[in-house]
Amino acid sequence: MKNKSLQHELENYPINDLSQVTNLFDFEVLAKKHMSQSAFAYVSTGAGEEITFNKNHSAFDDIFLNPRVLNQAGELDTKVSLFGDTLDYPIMVDPFAFQRIMHPDGELATVKGAGKANTACVISSFTSTSLEDIQQVATTPIWFQLYIQKDKQFAKDVIKQVEANGCRAICITLDSVASAVRNKEQKIGFNLPDDLVTPYKIGRPVPVSWQLVEELIAYTKLPVLIKGIVSAEDAQRAIDIGAAGIIVSNHGGRKLDTAPPTIEALPRVVERVEKRIPVLLDGGIRRGTDVLKALGLGADAVLLGKPIAQALGAAGADGVEKALKILQHEFEMAMLLTGRGSIDQIDSSVIWES
Repeated sequence: MKNKSLQHELENYPINDLSQVTNLFDFEVLAKKHMSQSAFAYVSTGAGEEITFNKNHSAFDDIFLNPRVLNQAGELDTKVSLFGDTLDYPIMVDPFAFQRIMHPDGELATVKGAGKANTACVISSFTSTSLEDIQQVATTPIWFQLYIQKDKQFAKDVIKQVEANGCRAICITLDSVASAVRNKEQKIGFNLPDDLVTPYKIGRPVPVSWQLVEELIAYTKLPVLIKGIVSAEDAQRAIDIGAAGIIVSNHGGRKLDTAPPTIEALPRVVERVEKRIPVLLDGGIRRGTDVLKALGLGADAVLLGKPIAQALGAAGADGVEKALKILQHEFEMAMLLTGRGSIDQIDSSVIWES
C-alpha cells in the first residue's frame, strides 16, 4: 500500500493534467480519468487479495538507506552496460501487453516516450503493434519478451522475426503457465476489443520444460534472459541451460498471490548467481530510492511496468517520457545523498544496517 500521507494527498489534491504530475503515484490518478474502466482495471489490479501486488512496493519501505555527507560525489555517472549496449540509466521499460487499450498509439507512444528519456524498452509477446512499426520510431534498444505458446515451432518463428527486426535481447517469461485469479478484472468483465491486433499472440502461454527453454536459447544468437525467477534454485537452472541474464520478477503480483515481493527475493538470487550473469529486477519500483536500493542489493538494472502503463494511459508518449525522467532525477538525487558518484560505487554499503 502507498504511504498514508501520500495517499491522503492524492485523494485531496486535484491532478487533472500532466503539468500537475510530480511523482509516479500521480499517474495512477490521471490514468483513471483518461482510460476506460476496463483498461484501468487490467493495468491496476493484482491477483487474489493483492497481497503480493501491494507488498512489491511496500517492501521497499522496510529498507533504509545509509546517507553520507561531504562525500565529494561530483558529477554523476549513471550509465550501465548490458549485452553490448550502454544505457544512460539502469532503468528500463518492462513488457506489458495490449497497449492500444490504454492509449490509441499503444506501443508506438511507449517507445517514443522511452526514446526521449533515453531508456530501453522490452516489447511484449502480446504487443498490439508489430515489431516492424515499433522499430520505425525506436531510438533506443528494443528487447522482446517471449511467451511460449502452442508449440516450439511458433516460438522459433517469432524468434526469427525478433532477430530480423533488430531486437537486442530476448526475455523468456516462465511464470505465466496458468491463468491468474484477478477478481477486480472479473467483476468489471474485462475483455479485449474484438478488433485488437496481436501479431505474435496465438493463444495463452503453455507449460514448458527446461529442456525446451534450453533449445530456444541455443536457437538464437541473441542473449536470452529468463524472466519470472524468485528462487535461487531456478536462478541456478537458468544459468545451467545457458541464460545470459535473469529477471527477478513475480509478474507484478498479477499471477501467484502471496509469492514473495521481488526486492526480498533479490538477495537470494544474487547470492546464487555470484555475478556470473546480469540480474535485473521488476516489481514495485516507484521511486528513485527504490532503484538505488535494488542496485545496492545486487541488481544490475530495474524495469517498470504498471507505472509506465498508467503514464501511457494518462498522457501517451509525453506521459511515458515524464514518468521516466521523474524516476531518473529521483535516482540521481538518491545517489548524491548517499555519496555515490557512479553505478559501480553502489553496493550493499548503501543500505542502512540496523
